[in-house]
Amino acid sequence: MIEILKAIILGIVEGVTEWLPISSTGHMILVDEFIKLNMSDAFMEMFLVVIQLGAILAVVLLYWHKLNPFSIQKGAAGNRVSVKRETIEMWMKIIVSCIPAAVIGLLFDDEMNALFYNYQTVAIMLILFGIFFIMIENMNKGKRSRINHLEQITYSVALMIGLFQLIAAVFPGTSRSGATIVGGLMLGVSRTVATEFTFFLAVPVMFGASALKLVKFGFNFTGQEMMILLIGMVVAFIVSILSIKFLMGYIKKNDFKAFGWYRIILGIIVILYFSMQTLLG
Repeated sequence: MIEILKAIILGIVEGVTEWLPISSTGHMILVDEFIKLNMSDAFMEMFLVVIQLGAILAVVLLYWHKLNPFSIQKGAAGNRVSVKRETIEMWMKIIVSCIPAAVIGLLFDDEMNALFYNYQTVAIMLILFGIFFIMIENMNKGKRSRINHLEQITYSVALMIGLFQLIAAVFPGTSRSGATIVGGLMLGVSRTVATEFTFFLAVPVMFGASALKLVKFGFNFTGQEMMILLIGMVVAFIVSILSIKFLMGYIKKNDFKAFGWYRIILGIIVILYFSMQTLLG
């Protein structure tokens, strides 16, 4: 029962932090310090990535009408399936955005984990992108966005957003959503469109990352491991629905500065906590 409770807590943390631009990885590393699952290191490395599948399914459910490229038209001769060109084009732009992170992730996944998966990197990136959020919001104050609809995102803008996503793929603590939203805002994309495009980018990225981790881990789950993973995913799915709805409502009336300050404060807490741990032995 204790392990199930831990999985529920981790699922809640994942569901909240995956979509808010505050770094799910940074929070999961912190929570893991206090709530350690009694599992192998190999399982935990896989769990912290694959639990995100639950969060991704929340996006698929909430935005199915925008993500599904097919529509069924009823007629006298029966139902006919048609293809929505604008949705296909959006998926092409999403693929372009995903290419940088996908290439680097496939080639250097183990090396990046070994080099950057530590509290120092997480803390620095939390603080750095927190400062970026505040700076960009100050720079954009009073300015009108150039891109106010998903259809207005060009392939070049999509690629640039993908390069920001690459930063998050390399440096934990950046926040994938945080990096892509920052990139979008810098390129003149409105908060709402930048956030929605970030949600959609997560679908292939997280499915791909989860598949990679599952293949590396193998599919030899024990009964307990499978139960823990499924519980974490289901909880992350439910909490993600609430988080996404909250964020989309919040940014219609507010900017991202609050998230920037939160990131800075959390980054300082991470540095102080782990520095004290080191000093105390």
